[in-house]
Amino acid sequence: MSAPLGLSLLLWIGAAGLIAYGAWRLAESAADRRRGRLVAVDDADGAGRTLRSARWRLSGRPDEIRALPDGRWVPVEWKSRPAPAYGPAPSHRVQVLAYCLLCEETRGVPPPFGILRYGDGSEFRIPWDGAARAELLALRWAIARPYDGRALPSPGKCRGCRWREGCDARVG
Repeated sequence: MSAPLGLSLLLWIGAAGLIAYGAWRLAESAADRRRGRLVAVDDADGAGRTLRSARWRLSGRPDEIRALPDGRWVPVEWKSRPAPAYGPAPSHRVQVLAYCLLCEETRGVPPPFGILRYGDGSEFRIPWDGAARAELLALRWAIARPYDGRALPSPGKCRGCRWREGCDARVG
């Protein structure tokens, strides 16, 4: 292979690489516009943005907070496992709803939804509306009530329970 041909080939490969990189960046920019501007990320060292509500006595740190073009925040929660076959796990859904409430309390404007992403690429938009707020606050009040003793102790459950030593309902 002659030097000019080798150089031409190298230049063509370099140009193709730059074009591919440019196309990828454009696609990423378009995806970011759809997802919203990144406001905060909860990274490995816990440097994310903790949201707090004194009114509801809640706090939390979503994995991401995105700002929509109109300024509303959208909390995003990542789960490393695959999405359950039946849809979002109820506890994951409630976690996203709590983040929606915290975003609303922080910004004074309700988010339209929260996002739940699973490790297999599945993504669910969890609506934040009056019904979701009522569900979350009903659960919040149920948790805040004093324990009413409804748990029925059983030897099998109590033996493996991590709260066994401090539990007032445990078997013998």
